[in-house]
Amino acid sequence: MEQSLPVLALSDSLQQLENHCRNFIMSLVSADVAHDITHIERVVRVAKQLCIAEQADMNIVLPAAWLHDCVAVAKNHPDRAKASTMAADKAITFLTSIGHDSHYFDAIHHAIAAHSFSANIAIETVEAQIVQDADRMDALGAIGVSRCMKVGGSIGRNLYDPVDPFCAQRTPNDTLYTLDHFFIKLLHIANSMNTPSAKAEAARRTEYMHAFIAQLKSEIG
Repeated sequence: MEQSLPVLALSDSLQQLENHCRNFIMSLVSADVAHDITHIERVVRVAKQLCIAEQADMNIVLPAAWLHDCVAVAKNHPDRAKASTMAADKAITFLTSIGHDSHYFDAIHHAIAAHSFSANIAIETVEAQIVQDADRMDALGAIGVSRCMKVGGSIGRNLYDPVDPFCAQRTPNDTLYTLDHFFIKLLHIANSMNTPSAKAEAARRTEYMHAFIAQLKSEIG
């Protein structure tokens, strides 16, 4: 997808907005090892491409993509489901402080609040679809595998169940085993993509993850 979708130069006002958002994100300390600045930058890059392809409003997509994780809560934290709404609130406070057009605030807030799996908020706009798709794309492919392993290690999960690593005869439990998260969530993300522009790339990245699992099977028996 990254190669096939155009990336147009931002207007001066949007470039200034992006600079403000980047500086704000860089000033924060993330509570989640998988949601660092490199994650944000990848989500923004994909969101820009999807915004152009879907003819959506960059005034909404750009700040929402930059700020979607400005409140990051660890995967195993009890407030995880509230994180995206907390981030949306914090984003609007920040955008108000830099004088961004308040006309876009409701749409930006919705795009941020609705992007999360755990929030379970119905998507109402194409801009929200794009932010969600861009964020979910970062859970797939080589980056997705790497981030999954990084999170699992940070919260002390074992890599896999030594008796039944690939959940052939048991229900996956990703509170215990990192690999189980593939079967619970990651391998199904492509089916949840909203925009046509995101679907093909999500499928391609998921194929890589199946290949990773096949390689792992060959190595651990």
